[in-house]
Amino acid sequence: MARDSCLSRVTAGVAVGGALGGAVGAVYGTYEAVRYKVPGFMKIRYIGQTTLGSAAVFGLFLGAGSLIHCGKSY
Repeated sequence: MARDSCLSRVTAGVAVGGALGGAVGAVYGTYEAVRYKVPGFMKIRYIGQTTLGSAAVFGLFLGAGSLIHCGKSY
């Protein structure tokens, strides 16, 4: 496999997007749970759903952007 292959770029894009999206989702989920006064253990579930959803969406878009950018040579 080439050192700078398209698959490795897309994989790195998905990983970075997932990590960044998860961090932003955790912060936003915590803020929303406190703001809307989500009761008890439902806060943990709400924060988890927000974190995973944000990580999945941002990872998908950053991976797709990496795939589109992969074909271009500068």
